[in-house]
Amino acid sequence: MQYSEKVIEHFMNPRNVGTIENPDGYGKVGNPSCGDIMELFLKIDNDIITDVKFRTFGCASAIATSSISTEMVLGKNIKEALEITNKAVAEALGGLPPVKMHCSVLAEEALKAAIEDYLAKKNK
Repeated sequence: MQYSEKVIEHFMNPRNVGTIENPDGYGKVGNPSCGDIMELFLKIDNDIITDVKFRTFGCASAIATSSISTEMVLGKNIKEALEITNKAVAEALGGLPPVKMHCSVLAEEALKAAIEDYLAKKNK
């Protein structure tokens, strides 16, 4: 299996790893078939994502897609963040092997779950 240099770089040196206490948005998703689990924590101020952290239990592709997706959403507003697709995540990494595309789907799903959590809390 061939990984791009960017996948290897984000796997070896992942960005924004950790948790945020009392996050404004929290999403946790998993893929039962491969065992990958992603958690995403968002701090949001005036609908702008001001901080983002992740914890991922999974393969190199799962960690790399989590890492790059946090870089992609930081500083974006909610609407822009919701437009980030798994395809955009994979492209930002210089592509993923077809058998690993599900990892980019998890990254998109975790982001959407965290934003949905934020919006549900905000609209209470």
